[in-house]
Amino acid sequence: MAKDTKELLKKVRKIEIKTRGLSNHLFSGEYHSAFKGRGMAFSEVREYQLGDEIRTIDWNVTARFNHPYVKVFDEERELTFMLLVDVSGSENFGTQNQQKQDIATELCAVLAFSAIQNNDKVGVLFFSDKIEKFIPPKKGRSHILMIIRELIDFKPESKGTNVAEALKFFTRAIKKKCTAFIISDFISPAFEDELKIANKKHDLIALRLYDKHEEEFPNLGLIPMKDEETGELLWVNTSDEAVRTAFKAEGLRRNGQLRETFSRSGVDFTSIGTHESYVKPLMTLFKKREGKR
Repeated sequence: MAKDTKELLKKVRKIEIKTRGLSNHLFSGEYHSAFKGRGMAFSEVREYQLGDEIRTIDWNVTARFNHPYVKVFDEERELTFMLLVDVSGSENFGTQNQQKQDIATELCAVLAFSAIQNNDKVGVLFFSDKIEKFIPPKKGRSHILMIIRELIDFKPESKGTNVAEALKFFTRAIKKKCTAFIISDFISPAFEDELKIANKKHDLIALRLYDKHEEEFPNLGLIPMKDEETGELLWVNTSDEAVRTAFKAEGLRRNGQLRETFSRSGVDFTSIGTHESYVKPLMTLFKKREGKR
């Protein structure tokens, strides 16, 4: 086995161990409540399986057959999950301990493992300013591991970002209603119309990845900054307070606009920084959805 492949498999394994643990211990109940609901139309009973909630046991049937049976609700049947992942140049921006691309990989793995534990299918769409790769929804661990491998090793052809293009493709490609997470920094041309259309047909959730130094410059004197998407090199005087203030104001304005866009489109939305753990924002989002149901 080539050294590169060995290294890649090691990385995949490491991410699997970390994110599967999170899926099992933290997210499985939250995921179920946030996306599957409870007390939906009762459809059938089946034999109890390890991990089923005790509250779903049908005690009458259990007593009759002397073996535990659980009620299955229509809403608990399989769902399709799509992960729309921004793989553009700006995703490499990260001055903190982990870059956006690393967080995106872990987030996708956590969500994917949570989905397959609940018997759901998972598909992925990689996008930059064009559609880079589409992996149709499927079930199973080997499918998830292949997705993680792609996320770690994927080399996009393009460096720009166009969220509207990704949403257009997604709306066309996935015919049946599904739940989709779109993971990006959303530094992109306007996409509100496409967002509204996609969210009418599907259930869309936006996870914005950001680095706090995109929003607040530290005082580092004159520093070179390369625009990851255009490749242009600019010299910025960070010791000038006016420059730092303008930079921060622009960041706040952009974030406010983004929040309004998601709110107007009815899309659940949270931000996750490269300097923090994604566990809390994700749990908060799941709880919020649970409350809405």
